[in-house]
Amino acid sequence: MSGPGSRRTDEAFMQECLRLAARGRGHVSPNPLVGAILVRKGRVVARGWHRRYGGPHAEADCLRRARGPMKDATLYVNLEPCAHYGKTPPCTESIISSGIGSVVIAMRDPNPLVAGRGIRVLKAAGIRVRSGILEDAAKELNRFFTTHIARSSPYVHVKVAQSIDGFIGGARAPRYLSSHASLRLVHRWRAEYDAVLVGAGTVRLDNPHLTVRHHRGRDPHVVIIDGRMTVPETSNVLRRDQGRGVFLCVSEEAARRHPRKVGRLEARGIAVLRFRSRAGVIPLRSILARLYKFSIGSVLVEGGSNVFNQFVRGGLADELSVFVTPMLLGTGVPAFALCDGGGPAFSAAKEFHSRAVGRDMMFSARLTRGT
Repeated sequence: MSGPGSRRTDEAFMQECLRLAARGRGHVSPNPLVGAILVRKGRVVARGWHRRYGGPHAEADCLRRARGPMKDATLYVNLEPCAHYGKTPPCTESIISSGIGSVVIAMRDPNPLVAGRGIRVLKAAGIRVRSGILEDAAKELNRFFTTHIARSSPYVHVKVAQSIDGFIGGARAPRYLSSHASLRLVHRWRAEYDAVLVGAGTVRLDNPHLTVRHHRGRDPHVVIIDGRMTVPETSNVLRRDQGRGVFLCVSEEAARRHPRKVGRLEARGIAVLRFRSRAGVIPLRSILARLYKFSIGSVLVEGGSNVFNQFVRGGLADELSVFVTPMLLGTGVPAFALCDGGGPAFSAAKEFHSRAVGRDMMFSARLTRGT
């Protein structure tokens, strides 16, 4: 390893910050994923990360574990330290009072409450600051947070499982099209995303639980788009014992037509969100804007065909993952019924990747999202 302060050394220590930060997945949203390490004479003497929403920030978690003189120590952190009061005091205050001599940062905080202010405060206190170390990797790790802050909207990931000939279901389709390896991956995603979103048709046809079963982690909130209020009250996702938020998005007209149903659902703790609609179709932008107000920072869209099309073709998806299983159904529900040629709309892709997941192939793209 190169000497103290070299680019190579900084990157090695920052990699560890990123690994620590990733431990907070599924626990800190809508806050960012942050890890911090304290280095003295080329050795890591303390580590910390943001473990849960409302808990100590990574810098504070790290510094409270530190011992010994701080003047010659360097703090590495993957996101600019905050300089404002929130649920916890400013991290810049803790850093300055500790006597740390230098701080290395991966990326600036896009939050307007910080946005360079943390760096300025540290420099004004006489602390040496270097930034931009593994910046791209840091931005990738916190893409949910950045989207939530910059767009006032959740990050949206559309997940599709289909046969080779492009169908997601039908008379000949098994209960699960995907391989067990694909299921494990998707359930890991569920544990990492704030909410899973489906349309009313998916709930009526499949009666899913939308819980995490093939991976250890907490169950995500559930969002159901049900403009006409057709989802049965006995649906698995509407059970009383969910222990998570359930958001039922309905049209104002449907809510007026079914006041008793609305009352029964709300008595269970279901959040019945009313929207203006056109012929029962609720604008997705309105739904995303409302979810943002509920501090939902990321959404995994899991069905069905009409919902996929509205998000992808409407330019409201940040990421698209299509799992293709080696099976021919011949007929059924097409995954992207409205797309040119019947295939997924990858035309807006900024990045495109493919890999095998068990017996399936997964095609993934980062999409150019509309305003």
